[in-house]
Amino acid sequence: ARNTVLSASAKGFKKKQQEVVGFLEANKIDFKELDIAGDEDNRRWMRENVPGEKKPQNGIPLPPQIFNEEQYCGDFDSFFSAKEENIIYSFLGLAPPPANPRNHISAFLPFAMFLLPIVFFIALGFLSFFF
Repeated sequence: ARNTVLSASAKGFKKKQQEVVGFLEANKIDFKELDIAGDEDNRRWMRENVPGEKKPQNGIPLPPQIFNEEQYCGDFDSFFSAKEENIIYSFLGLAPPPANPRNHISAFLPFAMFLLPIVFFIALGFLSFFF
């Protein structure tokens, strides 16, 4: 599956587009970016493929619009919400990446480093009881 971000080179849309593209790049998600400002075919394709209920009152959706192949994923607000709710891979129509077991260990390390001296002192106290 390949994601497509329909964007516009117009200044007003850049910040939202950069956030979407930056996230996809940072997470190594395969995508292509199509500029609708300079390409009538891309603009027409976007207008035809954004579902009617997702279009604004004037009927013209604003970029960025996100697709997975031909499947509509959503606009920037939907993307942002999915990111905040930690369901971004589902939003993009992708399987989440496999969990990295090292992440679980590294999350526990600060806690373990705090407990280690306590366990050590308890063990010393226990031993001193017998000696």
